[in-house]
Amino acid sequence: MSKISIIIPTINEANNLPLLLSDLANIHQEGEIIIIDCGSEDRTVDIAHNYGAKVYKSKERNRGLQLHMGAKKSKGEWLIFLHADTRLTNDWFTKVKTVLKGNKNFIYHFKFKINDKKIIYRFLEILVNFRSQYFKQPYGDQGLIINRLIYFKNNGFRKIPLMEDIDFLRRLNNKKDLKQLNLAIFTSSRKWERTNIFLQALKNWQFRRRWLKGESTEFIYSEYYKK
Repeated sequence: MSKISIIIPTINEANNLPLLLSDLANIHQEGEIIIIDCGSEDRTVDIAHNYGAKVYKSKERNRGLQLHMGAKKSKGEWLIFLHADTRLTNDWFTKVKTVLKGNKNFIYHFKFKINDKKIIYRFLEILVNFRSQYFKQPYGDQGLIINRLIYFKNNGFRKIPLMEDIDFLRRLNNKKDLKQLNLAIFTSSRKWERTNIFLQALKNWQFRRRWLKGESTEFIYSEYYKK
């Protein structure tokens, strides 16, 4: 069994994936990289193969399904779920390996950072990290590190196209086991660049509120990604 399995869902990520896979290049002797692609029309799959990743194809464009499929295909004792537009620090693997020697019941996530120098993003980072650390509400773009036994014990990600991260963390038996690492993960600013950052944050909050009240994830998904 591998020590670590990195699981990355993709759809048309040829511009971002090489950067992330370069950051992950030092894990190959101790783990595996798994790409679950759902129909990319660019060079995403070719790039994944070139970097030595294992590639599986999902018939549906559904991130919850992709993540869970990756977990079932994995062989690692520890699962690390990452988004394709993520960047990691040079020493991330050394620090994470130290953490993984500890309590296997803990579920870890990274500190939230945005890969953009604009000052306005520093305010967003403060709010997100405060919410994550003190209210135990991290999101998928902060990465998730979980022992495979704990992942499957909690029934993993459900087959839903978005909100899969919130759904999974809400189902955890013990939120006290959720720990924020003193280690940053860098997220692309692309989803905030299309609109005003505060308007986007408000929209995201409204989407989450509607979902928590029982509105269809498929309907919210179509509205979230409409051009």
